Amino acid sequence: MTEALIVIDLQNDFCPGGALAVAGGDEIVSLVNDMIGRFEHVVLTQDWHPKGHSSFASQHPGKNPFETVSMPYGEQTLWPDHCVQGSEGAAFHPGLEWTKAELVIRKGFRMRIDSYSAFFENDHKTPTGLAGYLKERGISQVTFAGLATDFCVAYSALDAVRSGFTAIVEMKACRAIDLGGSLAAMTDRMKAAGVKLA
Repeated sequence: MTEALIVIDLQNDFCPGGALAVAGGDEIVSLVNDMIGRFEHVVLTQDWHPKGHSSFASQHPGKNPFETVSMPYGEQTLWPDHCVQGSEGAAFHPGLEWTKAELVIRKGFRMRIDSYSAFFENDHKTPTGLAGYLKERGISQVTFAGLATDFCVAYSALDAVRSGFTAIVEMKACRAIDLGGSLAAMTDRMKAAGVKLA
């Protein structure tokens, strides 16, 4: 009763054929569905960007996807346009059996700031409200699955620990972008912070 599954960004644009495809992203759908069936409490996150979002490389003349820029809140990786609000790319993968979810947290909807974590925007200060929701429900342990291991999953797990939760990442039910060694770096960060990697 005190545990919840949090499924991170299992959306069309992060699966093969999508605008920001994670290799093998669709391979985890059946695993995640099995996990959804086992957990009493399920929360989903959904990347939900307005058109022309500041994290899109298309909004920075002369810049390409996966380059970085300095934003008021720190360094920001630039991405291809993806998960635009209301688009097919922003929809959950059609195979995901997500109707059991009690809450869908949409993130990245503020035009001038990106949001990897399910708990905070990329300024690490602006909350999404998820921590308060979980605490009010009496949930103290969260397990993560989804996309991508080294970005939205890892940042969510780190912020879960920072917010006082026990955090577990089910590694086989995640896939990574692995941008310039980011998977190894974020795996080390999660271990150091006390995230349990299953």
